[in-house]
Amino acid sequence: MYLQHFRLTETPFSLTPNTEFFFGLAPHVEAMQVLQTALQTGEGFIKVTGEVGTGKTLICRKLMNELPERFHCAYLPNPYLTPAELRWAVAMELGLKHSSQIDQQQLTGLIQQQLMALSAHGHSIILVLDEAQALPDDSLEALRLFTNLETESRKLLQVVLFAQPELDERLAMSKFRQLRQRITFSYCLRALTLDESAAYIQHRLKVAGSKGDELFTDVDAKRLAKAARGIPRLINILSHKALLVCFGEGASKISKQHVEAAIADTEDASLSRHLWLRRTLAAGVLISMVFAVLYWFKGGVV
Repeated sequence: MYLQHFRLTETPFSLTPNTEFFFGLAPHVEAMQVLQTALQTGEGFIKVTGEVGTGKTLICRKLMNELPERFHCAYLPNPYLTPAELRWAVAMELGLKHSSQIDQQQLTGLIQQQLMALSAHGHSIILVLDEAQALPDDSLEALRLFTNLETESRKLLQVVLFAQPELDERLAMSKFRQLRQRITFSYCLRALTLDESAAYIQHRLKVAGSKGDELFTDVDAKRLAKAARGIPRLINILSHKALLVCFGEGASKISKQHVEAAIADTEDASLSRHLWLRRTLAAGVLISMVFAVLYWFKGGVV
């Protein structure tokens, strides 16, 4: 909508995780280093947790994109599965075909045979689960049993869990102590600092084709980042809305008013006391701008 106005080649603040926009900030680089080191050991579970919107899925995709050729990766983006569904999902990711004539015990045997065959050809097999906090209790136990599959010298399967902090709360329960003890490496993603957030905004704009003067001043970028509490997804939402308001006014750079309008229109953004008093007015400004832009695109006169 505003790409041509700001001379951008692509949308800079899309919510879809795109590894082209990966920025080497400390928490994300540290998470990648932990994952890469852990995968070299060839044993146990690896866990990365973080609040909603902190970049877990982006790191997950970057990890899979950068795996050495010797790794065979099975990926489950939605692990809300029963134990039987989990086994079938793993089997299909390993290249086994579905058959209603196979019971669960036979299926587990086939999975083990496939893992051994892949291992014999020099492959290290990893199972990556995004949104792992959604796994039912029985499926968590089934997942633990997968890691019992091994040769005399090594595990046949490593498991990488990306999850919200709710998973840590569940794993603290006594009934999950066996699984908890098998987590050999873990990392908790933190929110970005104000300086990191401001650099993150400028980086995404640059990747999206922005040249010349910065669209956000450092002050406005940090004001926006503070309202987003350093959460990348919220930073993206607020930055997109600020650009939308700026475009609607026909301005060339983001101002304090554009940022405040974006913050006021976003329920999960933190507002200072004086901004809260202006929420209704600022939100109305943003809505008016959106309708003006839409009307203009339909050929009307604003």
